[in-house]
This record gives sequence, structure tokens and C-alpha cells, in this order.
Amino acid sequence: MQPKLKLLAPELTQRILDEAFQLLLSPGVKVQSEEARDLLAAAGAEVDEANEVVTIPENVAREALATAPSQFYLYNRHGEPTVQYGGDAVHYDPGSSGVNILDPETLEHKPAKTKDLVRLIKVAEMLPQYDAQSTAVVCNEIPKEIGDLYRLYLVLLHSTKPIVTGAFSNETTETMIDMLAIFAGGRAALAEKPQAIFDVCPSPPLIWSSFGAENLMMLARAGVPAEMVSMPLAGAASPVTLLGSVVQHAAECLSGITIHQLAQPGSPIVWGGAPAIFDMRYGTTPMGAVETAMLDASYAQVGKLLGLPTHTYLGASDAKIGDYQAGLESGVTAVLGALAGINMISGAGMLDFLACQSPEKLVMDAEAIAMAKRLLNGVEVQTDTLATALFAGINFQGDFLKQKITRKLFRKEQYLPSAVIDRGSIRTWQAEGKLDAFARAKVRVDALIAGYERPSIPAEQEQALQQMMTRLAAEAGMDKLPSLE
Repeated sequence: MQPKLKLLAPELTQRILDEAFQLLLSPGVKVQSEEARDLLAAAGAEVDEANEVVTIPENVAREALATAPSQFYLYNRHGEPTVQYGGDAVHYDPGSSGVNILDPETLEHKPAKTKDLVRLIKVAEMLPQYDAQSTAVVCNEIPKEIGDLYRLYLVLLHSTKPIVTGAFSNETTETMIDMLAIFAGGRAALAEKPQAIFDVCPSPPLIWSSFGAENLMMLARAGVPAEMVSMPLAGAASPVTLLGSVVQHAAECLSGITIHQLAQPGSPIVWGGAPAIFDMRYGTTPMGAVETAMLDASYAQVGKLLGLPTHTYLGASDAKIGDYQAGLESGVTAVLGALAGINMISGAGMLDFLACQSPEKLVMDAEAIAMAKRLLNGVEVQTDTLATALFAGINFQGDFLKQKITRKLFRKEQYLPSAVIDRGSIRTWQAEGKLDAFARAKVRVDALIAGYERPSIPAEQEQALQQMMTRLAAEAGMDKLPSLE
């Protein structure tokens, strides 16, 4: 049995959907793209052009839902399906789009640069707990107009895993799709075996910006998976109640799916998000709060009722360094997301309300993720009898270590953590320098980097990617690309 977390009774889940459909009629959704409004109008929605407000009847949204796939896969560079979106499959990737990096020596937050993103990619590539890569930090020395595609460029050079990414403009979305197509064998092949998924965000409350709506339509027509990241902020940009925010999330996602599926029925899309509560005391958005995790588990349950793939942002912390708070918030929420059966859980490695990334926290979070995945595997029957046969010849002695079955099964029964987790005696700990978890994580990061080998890329593909990036950088005013060493 796979353990599961459900916070909503069935009748409450249905009530959330009913009220979400009501919101699509009143007040409706502000859609700032003329093309998207035209699509919606042609499907039967009413459009107030003067105010860019669209009211979407339930039957129009339901027809769009009926064409959205309930399952699809992301593929690695070798063409193997490694990430399943749909059902109760659970995967993790590092958090994305941080602007700072935690300096492990000074514990200062510094603007992230190319070398920092490359280091994060290498660490995530070496850790099996991460099923996908992300474009984890913004490289501050790169012009903003090419920053999103430059991050993808670095991931493509250094990783073979599927990628969770996103764009800041429609122009760069097109370029990023072309980058991915280099390795897939063309755009048609990329749609057949997608290697990346793109986050697309509505603006709370109930707004699809021109960029967001057009991004949805562009991805749909390219057959590249889209991952909606609805971000209600309970008490500020959405109702203060958890349930009220879940209703708003549902309305934003339903309207997004409608736009997306009208552009290209059957194109893959994910019911995702990054909501949070609003801490009235500090004016902050706590991503590590248990209520934030409850929002995520609840909206995922609504998405599952609709038969859609799911995504969320958990496993992050609002702490500023890799301390007890960071472990508490990241570990608890990573487990809650797993128990909710959410298909992709983003956020590992992140601190300071998603502003900062840390390779050291990434390796600490990998241990929490491994524990969460072990929990999902549940308690299995490994032997013909549960215990009785194992007592043969024991004679009231604690000699189970001598049994062959012990040596055979202990690795199946137990997750054996890396040295980041201290399970030695106090004498061993003292002899090894009395290191705390963050210090052990620093050692682990260095070892992973030392063992990393850049994936082999066919020369013609690497050359095509390099030429594309060099040209785009020159157009953005750069004399040369930063060194990757």
C-alpha cells in the first residue's frame, strides 16, 4: 500500500470546483491577450473587450478539460521516459529562478552567476533523488533579455535529465524550444518525446497577462508540456481562508486549461502552482509553512479529481542558512507533497522565500527526498512468512545478523543515507571533526563535483547549440560568453 494524504472530503472537493466554475462566470477572468479572447469567444465565452474580461461557461471549460491528457512523460537525453506526469507518481527537481546563492564559507547571500548555476546542475546531475533538472538560478552577469534561455543552455550542456524551466518572454520561449529541438531531432520529435516542461504563471487574482496567455497557446501548438504555476497568496492576493485560495487556484487553472486546449486540443498541461500564506506580521510569503503545504495538497487533490497531472512547490525553506529551520520546513513539506501524490515537487535547495539557492542544501534535501520516497514504497512482504521462519535456530539469541536473508534484504528494507546524515557514534563524530550537517553537506558537494563528468554530446549538436547561444549573446551586447570552468 502506498500511504496517501487527503485533506478534503469528496463533497468539499466538488464544492471547490463548483465555486471555481462560478468565479469563471462572475467576476470572470481578465485575459489581456486579444488572440486568447478571440479563441474563448469562438468557443462560447462572453468577452467584454473594453475591460478585457471573459466569462467562461462551465460547459466550455469542461470541454477543454476533456481533451487535456491525464498522463504524459518527460524523456531524458537518451530518449528514455524518466518522469511520469499523472497518477500518483512522485518526482522531485531543484527549485527554480533564485537570484542569490548561499556562500558556504561566509553564509552570505550573493548574486548568482554562471559558475554557481553550473555547480548546482552538476550536483543535481549526480544525485539520483532528483528526477529532473531545473534552471535553478538567474545568472546576474547575463543580460535579462537572454537570461532564461542562457540558463537552459547551461543545463543542456551539463545534464541529460529532463528539465523543468520557463521563459520570461514569448520570443525566448520560441528560442528555447529550438534549443531543445537540437537534441530531440527537430520540433516534431520534441513534441513526440518532450525533454522539458515550461512553467506558465497566471497573475493573482484571476488574471492571464498577455505573455502568460500567449505562452500557453505557443506551448500548446508546439506540443511542449506546459505547467501552470498559479500563485494565490492567502490573505493578500487571494482569500484569507485556505479553501478560498484553493477555489481561486482552481479558477485560474481552469481558465488556463481552457485557453491552452482551445489553442491545441490534446497538448500536455499540468495542474500546478506555488501558493503561499501571507504572514501579516512581516509581509512575507512563507513557503515552508505547514499551511502552504496544506494549500498544495488540497489543490492537488482537486486536480486529481479532474484526472490531471499535478505539480507544486514544496521542500523549500524560509530560513536564511542551512540550519534546523531549513531542515524542518524542507523535510516536512517534501514528505507531505509525496504523501499527496503530487507528480513533480519543485523547491529543493531553496532558502529565503525562494530567493536563494544552495548546493549544500540541495544535498541535505536529497536525504529528505530519499526518506519520502522510501515512505511511499510502504511496508512490503519480503519473505514467505512474516517472521516465524526467521526464528528457526535462533534459540533466544539475537543472532539475526548471521542469517543470509538479513544480508540479502537489509538494503531493500532500509534507505542507507550518505554521510550527510550522521549515524555514527559520538566517538566517531568527534574523531571526524565534530561536523554539523551543513559542514558535512559541504564535503558532500565537493565530492560530487569531483566525481562529475560532463555528458558526451554529439559534436554537431554541441556546435549548433554553441553557435545559437553565441549569436544571441552578441545580439544582446555581449562580447563573449562567460567561462564555464
